[in-house]
Amino acid sequence: MEVLEYGFMQRALLASLMVGLVAPAVGIFLVQRRLSLLGDGLGHVALTGVAIGVLTSTAPVGAALLAAVLGAVLIELVRARGRTSGDVALAVLFYGGIAGGVVLLSLAPRGQATNLEAYLFGAITTTAVGDLAVFAAITVAVLAVVGLLGQRLYAVSDDEEYARAVGLPVLALNIVLAALVAATVVLSMRVVGLLLISALMIVPAAVAQLVARSFRQALYLACAIGLVVSVSGTTASYYTGTPSGGTIVLLAIALFLLVSASVAVREATARRRHRRRGEIHGAHPHEHGTGCGHQPVRHGDHVDYDHDGHLHAPHLTSAGVHYDEHGTHTASRAGEGASS
Repeated sequence: MEVLEYGFMQRALLASLMVGLVAPAVGIFLVQRRLSLLGDGLGHVALTGVAIGVLTSTAPVGAALLAAVLGAVLIELVRARGRTSGDVALAVLFYGGIAGGVVLLSLAPRGQATNLEAYLFGAITTTAVGDLAVFAAITVAVLAVVGLLGQRLYAVSDDEEYARAVGLPVLALNIVLAALVAATVVLSMRVVGLLLISALMIVPAAVAQLVARSFRQALYLACAIGLVVSVSGTTASYYTGTPSGGTIVLLAIALFLLVSASVAVREATARRRHRRRGEIHGAHPHEHGTGCGHQPVRHGDHVDYDHDGHLHAPHLTSAGVHYDEHGTHTASRAGEGASS
């Protein structure tokens, strides 16, 4: 393939592969926990870290990781120990991160903040070999934690009160999850950008939950979807000349809309089918026929069936099979029915 002939695209595809695998693996817990916007909040805190890195001429990735992890720990401590609700704490984090990034970048010498757009919206083709090494380390660490603590993280995400009742360290697990989100945000900022990373964490997980029958199945399916849309979006952006982050997110959203529509049509069809069956068999759910277990009684041009002392006669109508009740079955009625 032409896209693999260039070193920058090889690095870009490797980065998108790692991001596509990790982001949904963490995002599925946020969807379960109904904290889908946490990734956005930590993305804005990471912006402050990027600004610190630009201002001090150090590695923006490392500064962003440190800032995002500290922000993640802070929000969990505030939510757990303080009187501030989760959404208010998240809003404070959200706007504080933006404000900090803007103020710090305004202090940087002119020309040093020119690469800010790459972090906000993604610039996957600028990924260097050193970035890949950092991304690989973050990927291994995040997946290892998810593999080791996945069941406990699910228990806390699903029902904190139950998890606390059975003795799980809820606060510690919440901090671990928030730190995983922070690491994923930093991992993904060069691929999809700080403003779009939450979409890659949430949308594949939302698609998976529409069709999966268990949380484990949803986790695996979300990672598979993330891989497909990340690699496909990166490849498509090369040929179309569009930003990789926006292309990846639009592919994920398109898939979500397609699956949502398919599920809605399937459920509507199932409801109509059950309603039709209920109209036909609601008053008489048992279908009579040869070998049904009820005594057949000949009655003119058709056969009745003795059902709990009553003669039931099946008739085919435009709506399906309908059962008429022909009175109480007695020996004399049976004889009359047989002779008529």
